Amino acid sequence: MLENITSPEQIKTFSQHEISQLAAEIRRTIIDAVGHNGGHLASNLGVVELTIAIHRVFSSPEDAVIWDVSHQCYAHKLLTGRYSSFSTLRMKDGISGFTNSEESPHDYFINGHASTSISSALGLLTARNALKKSGRVIAVIGDGALTGGLALEGLCHAGQLYKNLIVILNDNQMSIDHNTGSISRYLSRLTMTAQYQSFRYNVDRLISRIPYFNRFFEKFIFRFKRALKGMFLTNNLFTDLGFEYVGPLDGHNEAALEEVLKKVRKLHRPVVVHVVTKKGKGYKPAETNPEKFHGIGPFSDADGEPESGGKLTFTENFSSLIVRNAEIRPELAAITAAMSRGTGLYEFSRRFPERFFDVGIAEEHAVTFAGGLSCGGMIPVVCIYSTFIQRSVDQIIHDIALQKFPCVFMIDRAGAVPSDGVTHQGIFDIALFRPVPDLAIMSVSTASDMRVCFEWALSAKSPVAIRYPKAECPPDYEEFSAAAVPGRGIFLKGSAVAGDERKYNEALRKVLVVSTGGMLSEVCEAVKSASRVGYYSDLYMLRFIKPFDEDYFIHLASRYKGVLFVEDGVRTGGISEHLNSLLLEKKHFNTSVLAFEDKFYPHGSRKEILESAGLSPEHIFRHIIKLLK
Repeated sequence: MLENITSPEQIKTFSQHEISQLAAEIRRTIIDAVGHNGGHLASNLGVVELTIAIHRVFSSPEDAVIWDVSHQCYAHKLLTGRYSSFSTLRMKDGISGFTNSEESPHDYFINGHASTSISSALGLLTARNALKKSGRVIAVIGDGALTGGLALEGLCHAGQLYKNLIVILNDNQMSIDHNTGSISRYLSRLTMTAQYQSFRYNVDRLISRIPYFNRFFEKFIFRFKRALKGMFLTNNLFTDLGFEYVGPLDGHNEAALEEVLKKVRKLHRPVVVHVVTKKGKGYKPAETNPEKFHGIGPFSDADGEPESGGKLTFTENFSSLIVRNAEIRPELAAITAAMSRGTGLYEFSRRFPERFFDVGIAEEHAVTFAGGLSCGGMIPVVCIYSTFIQRSVDQIIHDIALQKFPCVFMIDRAGAVPSDGVTHQGIFDIALFRPVPDLAIMSVSTASDMRVCFEWALSAKSPVAIRYPKAECPPDYEEFSAAAVPGRGIFLKGSAVAGDERKYNEALRKVLVVSTGGMLSEVCEAVKSASRVGYYSDLYMLRFIKPFDEDYFIHLASRYKGVLFVEDGVRTGGISEHLNSLLLEKKHFNTSVLAFEDKFYPHGSRKEILESAGLSPEHIFRHIIKLLK
C-alpha cells in the first residue's frame, strides 16, 4: 500500500481491514530501514495506529501536526509521500530522522529537541487566529517530554489563552496520575459530545450576561463543577490548567482513536487527549527492551542484535571510569537527563542506585540540582550530550560557576555527531562555555587521556567540563598518561605519529598542528600523509581549553614555520580563533584555522560531516602543505 500513498488524504477511504494491513506494512518498513541505517525504533513502532488515526481525522498540511522531539515521526513521513525515499533515512542527502520543514510541507518545524511542541503549536495557532487562517493545530507529545519545563510552561500559557489547541499525550512508559475506572472513561466520552459542549457553552454565556451577579455565579458554577468532578474523578494537571481531558485511551485501537478525535476536532477550547501506547509495538526485541531500541545503530532484524563496532568508545570508557571512582569515592553522584544508557551510566545506576539520579528531560534542573548536591558536600557528575547541554547555559553560569561549586560536566557527543543531523551536532559547547569565569574546559583525545582528565576534575575545587566525541577511542600514546598540568596540552612528536624517526630533525621546516581532542584520529592521519611526501608536523593536543597557558603556547609555536588549528567546534568564539589572534598579535602570520563554519550541518556519517565542514584528514593534509609552501 505504502508505495502508492502520496498524500494522507488517500487513507481516509480505507476500510478497517485495510488499515490493519497498512499498520503492519508501516512497521515492517520502519524495522527494515532502521535495521539498515540505525535510528529511533521503539518510539516509532509505538505510534503507528495513532499516526494513522490523526491523518484519517485531520487534513495535513492544512491541519498542522507538530511532533515533539519528532523521533516518532517515521509513520508520519511514510503517510505523507516519502515512502520512495525512506530507505535513505538518516543518510547523507537522504531524509531526516526528525521532522524537517525543508523536506515537506507536512513538517512545520525542524525539531530534534524535547518539550517544544506545545509552545510551538500554541504560537502557530495564535498566529493563524490573528491572521484569520483556517486549520487545526495538534501537538503530539510523549510522557517523557512532558517532564521538560518548557512543556509545562506551554501548557500554562495554553490554558491561559484558552485557544482550541489539541494536545495528544502519548503515554508509553512514565507513570502519570490519571483518571481510572469505568465512570471516568464514561464521563470523558460524555464531555466530548456536541450536546454537552453546546450546553456548557450556552450556560457559560447566559451567566456572563446576568448583570451584577455574573461574577458571583461564575465562581459558584466553577466551584460546583469542581465539587461534582471531585465526586467521580481524580483531579489532574490538565484540567487544573484549563484543558478538557480525555482518556486514557488505547493507543493501538485505531477505530476508537478515530471516534474520539472526530469529536475533539469540533471543540473550541484546549483539550488533552491521553493515549496509552506500547513502545516497540509489533517487534518483540523492541517491546522487551524499549530503552535499547530507542536510538540504535544498524541491527539484525532477525534477533535485534546490533552490529558490533568491536572497539571501545569514549562513552564506554567513561562508563567504567565512573564506576571505578565511585567505589573509592562515596561522595560521588551521577546525574543524567533521561539518557542513562546513552551517557554510559547504566552500570553506575545498577551498582550505586542511591547515588544515581535520572531527572527526566530536564537539563536545567539537572544542573541546578547538581549545584545543591555540591553545596551539600557531594561531587556531582552531570552527563549530558553537547546538543542538550545548550539548554542549561544559564544554570551553569548562575547556579554553578558563579558560586564555584565543584561539579563535573561530562559533555558526550561533542563535535560531529553522525546521522541525527542539524539538531544534534555538538559544535557549540566550546563557544558557549569558554567565556564563563571559573569553569575549566577539557578536551580528551584517548582513553588514558580521559582517565587523567576525569580524575583531575574530581579533585578540582571548582567546576570542570570534559568534552568528548561520539566515536571509538583512537590508539593511545604514552604522552596522554602524563599528569594534568592546568593550562597545558599534550605535545606529540610527528615522528611518533608517522613512525619514521629518521626524517624528523630540528632543521626541517615543520608545522605545529594544534587540535582539540576529538580530532586526534583525523590529524594523525593527515600528519602521516604529509610525512610520506616530505612535509613534517608535530601535534599539540588541547587537553585544556580553559584555563590556557598562553606564554607556554606562544613559546612553543614560535619554533615552527606554520601553525594549523583544527577544532571540532564552531570557529566563531572557539579556542582556535582566539589562539590564532594571539599569534597574529605576536607577528606569527603563517597560520590557518580549520573549524565548523557559521552554518548548520545536516545528517550523514562522521566522515561525511567532517568532509563537508573542511575537517577531513585530506583537508588537514592540504593545509599542512599549504603552510609550508
